Amino acid sequence: MSTAVLVLENGQVVTGRAFGAVGETLGEAVFCTAMTGYQETLTDPSYHRQIVVATAPQIGNTGWNREDGESTGSAGSSDADGDSGKIWVAGYAVRNPTRRVSNWRATTSLEDELVRQGIVGIAGIDTRAAVRTLRDHGSMRAGVFSGAAVSDTDELLSRVRNQPEMKGANLAGEVTTDTGYVVEPKAPARFTVAAIDLGIKTNTPRMFAQRGVRVHVLPSNTDLAAITARNPDGVFLSNGPGDPATADAIVNLTRDVLGADLPLFGICFGNQILGRALGRGTYKMKFGHRGINIPVIDSATGKVSITAQNHGFALDGEAGEEFDTDFGRARVSHVCANDGTVEGVELMSGRAFSVQYHPEAAAGPHDAAYLFDKFVTLLEGRGA
Repeated sequence: MSTAVLVLENGQVVTGRAFGAVGETLGEAVFCTAMTGYQETLTDPSYHRQIVVATAPQIGNTGWNREDGESTGSAGSSDADGDSGKIWVAGYAVRNPTRRVSNWRATTSLEDELVRQGIVGIAGIDTRAAVRTLRDHGSMRAGVFSGAAVSDTDELLSRVRNQPEMKGANLAGEVTTDTGYVVEPKAPARFTVAAIDLGIKTNTPRMFAQRGVRVHVLPSNTDLAAITARNPDGVFLSNGPGDPATADAIVNLTRDVLGADLPLFGICFGNQILGRALGRGTYKMKFGHRGINIPVIDSATGKVSITAQNHGFALDGEAGEEFDTDFGRARVSHVCANDGTVEGVELMSGRAFSVQYHPEAAAGPHDAAYLFDKFVTLLEGRGA
């Protein structure tokens, strides 16, 4: 079995064995605390250009199926990787990949799918130690090398350090749809929403469709004219990868949407975009929030939801803070119970709101699914 090494920007080298494709990959090393849902994690476009270290010790028990992928394929294609979804992570690091798949929906193993899609990974390492390094020193540039790609440590470290940093990376355009597509509602159509694809996950249009909402998924370079041509009742800003400080065009589009008084709902990257449109700054977090067990406090009610998250950037602000914007008074609506990070903002008029977490989480938890109902209620009251 081929040797593999995980090389971190700080010079740390971890030796294991090849897992998935053999070769070389570069990206930002991050860790995910989810105990389940690895297929949803790997196919989430928000992980574009990142090497994910799994904290759960055993990965791959349920194999890989054709239903749980969260990506519609590569940019501009709805079926580039069949029904299983395109894997967006740059690389994958695990401790103990399962030897046998045990799930009635599985069509292949996790490793076979990694090989099929050319994803370079590493297994058999002490992921606890790797995660401790990332927790203490922060997410950092890294590389996984296996087979013929393994060479002198200084050479590998040079490759790792010469790659671009995540701060300053403009990545939404690399994961968005090229031409757009429509997801029809499962129930009688009640409303139409224009969803700006910044790295949208498959389950988001599905959640709208279950509520009778037709979704026009549009590219990240969409303008207001293209949105209004669909005659939408509201606009949705999706999750996605990269540094929100680079997304000036999307921020300006959001300001145009707010100026047109269209109801707006955003999640994850969309929360950072709405925050910037309202005049807030953003910053890169030390190691971010990535997992499905992160508590969030609603500043108005004190209610705590357990949420799925995947972000390495956040908005400036404090719990319950109110501030003036060009579109009226706004406030910080949610914060993380662990560290006080801003987890949501909203216009106090109720016309626009966003959260940093994932209410559409297919792998769970589902505490925040009510936010889709909140947006539908906002659409019902449009023009009232």
